Amino acid sequence: MNSPAAGGTSSPSQLLKTTAVIGAGRAGRAFAFLCARRGHRVILEDVMPANLRHAQQELAQLGPAAICGTLELAGTIEAAVREADLIVDFVPDELESKLEIFCLVDRMAPPKTLLLTPSENLSITDLASCTYRSDHCFAVRGAFGEIQHGGAVRLLYPAATNEASLNSVAGFLRELGASVQVEPDQDAPMLVKNQR
Repeated sequence: MNSPAAGGTSSPSQLLKTTAVIGAGRAGRAFAFLCARRGHRVILEDVMPANLRHAQQELAQLGPAAICGTLELAGTIEAAVREADLIVDFVPDELESKLEIFCLVDRMAPPKTLLLTPSENLSITDLASCTYRSDHCFAVRGAFGEIQHGGAVRLLYPAATNEASLNSVAGFLRELGASVQVEPDQDAPMLVKNQR
């Protein structure tokens, strides 16, 4: 169902059909609605039922004509990520929160699933090193909340990145309206790694 079309090249939207958005606060809801308006299947998750209720109310106010794709709500991370091609988290930009999400989704999501995290402070190299999919992890910085209006973002990747995955994520963000600059992660790692 989520595999690329046979033969020829596939656009990022064909490769990344299902997007799980973790965190249904204001930023997470806005991103989920943007993806759904652009024709994607979106699964929006939050542990707080009030945030999901807000999303449901906003969806009802928009009406079905405003959404070209689908928007589903999930009360658990496991339910949100089990069919995801791409996971975008909207948890606080602090090491403990990001590590917790990365470890959870790494365990629960299919191996093909890509992880994208908005972070102005953390090294994607560090976060990726704590997963079994370090070649599928990316960070985005800049005007992420303004991507539908051509906001400029930097897409950061660790050294071990899979080039096809990087191209898919960059293309996905461009399809949403972002101006994307792709660059390697230059942040100094914060985690102490065992160098044996």
